Amino acid sequence: MIEIAPQLEPEPAAAEIIFGDRIDAARRFTVALAEHGEERGLIGPLERPRLWSRHILNSAVIAPLFAGRVGDVGSGAGLPGLVLAIARPDVEWVLIEPMERRVVWLLEQVDALGLHNVEVVRARAEDWQRSAELDAVTARAVSALRTLIPLTAPLVRDGGELVLLKGAGAPAEIEKAAKQISRFGLSDVRVEVIGEGVLADPSRVVRARVR
Repeated sequence: MIEIAPQLEPEPAAAEIIFGDRIDAARRFTVALAEHGEERGLIGPLERPRLWSRHILNSAVIAPLFAGRVGDVGSGAGLPGLVLAIARPDVEWVLIEPMERRVVWLLEQVDALGLHNVEVVRARAEDWQRSAELDAVTARAVSALRTLIPLTAPLVRDGGELVLLKGAGAPAEIEKAAKQISRFGLSDVRVEVIGEGVLADPSRVVRARVR
């Protein structure tokens, strides 16, 4: 029996609202990820039918929260870093990813999409050598908050911000990360829901100011 790959999810109406005049680049990236993501170990076999809603738009809707120079820890397939770089060409993005095959993918997409606002760094976050130079750091589906804070907070300049994509369990993660929040001097730690009224399933971020 010939296995038929699941079809790519039709583009939701919200995509043009969120990406605006950057929608063509977003479409090209989404198609590339749908066509090659599974074979290259970037997405699971069940993700194509929900690629737009679960991954692309979930990442892109938080784009207005950023400015300056922003790091994405554990970029993987480019979620959220490449998607955010497409949506916000006025922001500089540093995609930090330790796995070579994923770095190759990221570099290919940066070139194919003509993204001049992206630097791809092959490294673990804990091996970052440039001290705290970023205005903000984001991450998606990397680890629990108590593990993620020690990886991300040291990369952010004094007064910068963490903007970490999380699920419905974000408040509980904040409670469990109390020691790390104190240790790294985070303040104004809160959960924000982004995309209500635009997305059927809005995104949640944990935001925190870094001292």
